[in-house]
Amino acid sequence: MPATQSVPEADRSRLIKAEGGGWWFLGNGGYARLRPSQVGPDGVLLPGTERFLHDQGLYTSKAFSSYSLTVLTSTDCNLGCGYCFQNTGQDESGGHRPPRIKHARLTSEMITNVLDFTRERMAAAELGRLSLMLFGGEPLLNPRGSRELLRRAAELGELNASMVSNGTLLTPLIAKELNAAGLTSIQITFDGDRDEHDAIRIKRSGGGTFDMIVNNVAKAMAATSVNWHLRVNVSHLNRHGMDDLVERLADRLDPARCGLQFALIGDVGVGYGNDLSYGSSLAADFTRWHARALELGFSVSRPKANNGCQACSYKDGRYGAVVNADGVLSSCWETAGRPGWEVGTLADGYLSAEATEGRWIACDDQYQHGENAAALAAFQDEVDAALLDRLNAAGRL
Repeated sequence: MPATQSVPEADRSRLIKAEGGGWWFLGNGGYARLRPSQVGPDGVLLPGTERFLHDQGLYTSKAFSSYSLTVLTSTDCNLGCGYCFQNTGQDESGGHRPPRIKHARLTSEMITNVLDFTRERMAAAELGRLSLMLFGGEPLLNPRGSRELLRRAAELGELNASMVSNGTLLTPLIAKELNAAGLTSIQITFDGDRDEHDAIRIKRSGGGTFDMIVNNVAKAMAATSVNWHLRVNVSHLNRHGMDDLVERLADRLDPARCGLQFALIGDVGVGYGNDLSYGSSLAADFTRWHARALELGFSVSRPKANNGCQACSYKDGRYGAVVNADGVLSSCWETAGRPGWEVGTLADGYLSAEATEGRWIACDDQYQHGENAAALAAFQDEVDAALLDRLNAAGRL
C-alpha cells in the first residue's frame, strides 16, 4: 500500500457495554475488550485508557488496499418487493409490479467506459487492486454483461469480485461461468421463513420464491467454490419466523460456506413502513438468532465502528464509485438509477461539491426507521455487545 495514501482520522469509534460487566471498544483500527475499571461511571473512557487505545492504533484507520467499484449490470428486476428503494411508486392495482427506476442494461461499449474510468481512478488513488460488486436491479437479468465485466475487470489488477442477486435466476451453469470469470462471493436475501418470505419476495409475474432460491443456491454451492452471504431482512411481517428459518437454511445448505446477517428493514420503499419497536425484546431475538447460527456453523459478521462506506464516504469519489448501467455516477447504491440523485457521469467525471450538495448521501442516510436515532443506536449496541461476547467465547474474534 503506497505511503502517500491518506485516510481521514475522524473518530467513528463506539463504546458499548458488554454482558456481565466490562466494555467493548470498536475503533477505526480494530476492537478491544475493556475492564470495568477502564471506563468511568459516566460511560466515558478514562484518559489513560484512551491514550492506551491510541498507542495501540485502534483510533487509526487502515489504508485502503483496493478500489471499490459497484456496477449495476441491469436496473430491471423480476421481483416486486414492496420495500425496495428502487421502486418509484406502488402498484396501484394492488399486485406485485410496482413502477421502478428507468430501464438500463450494461453493454460492451459501456463496460469499456467503466473500465477506462476505473483505471484512471485507481491510478490517482495509487491502488493496484479492485474490489468489484455486480449489482442491480437483478444483475442476472444481464448474465452476458456480468460475465464480460468480470473477465475484463481482471485486466486492471488483482480482482476481488462479488454479486448481490435475488437468486431466482441462478443456475449451476451460470454460477460456474461467473465463478470461472472471477466471481468469488454472492449475497442472497431472504425475507423470513418460507411462508413469510413467499408473501414478501414475490415474482412480478406472481408466485413465491423461497424454495426456488434455496434449491438454486444449493446446486450452485455444489458446482462452484463461491462463498455465500445470506442477508435476512427483518420486519414486523417476518420476525416470528426467524428461528425456523435458521434451522431450515442449516438443513438445506452448508453453513460452513455461508455467512448469515440479520438486517432491519427501514422505511425506504414508497408507502412502506416497518412497525417493529427497537427494544430489548427485539434485541433478545437478534441475540438468540445469532447464537443459534453460530452453533450451527454459520459465520456472522463482527460488529465494527461507524466507519462508513469506502465509496460514499469521500465526496470526490476518491476510493470508490457506484456506476449505473447507463454510465451515470451515484454516491451510493441506494440512489443508483434514481432520477435527481446523479453526482456525475463516466464521460465527464464527478460534479462539483456545490452541484452535488444534498445529493451526495452515504449508505443508510435514506434508510429511515420508525423510531428515533437514539433508540435505534441503543438497540444496535445491545445486539452487537451480545454478538461480540459470543464470538469472543467461541474464539472467533
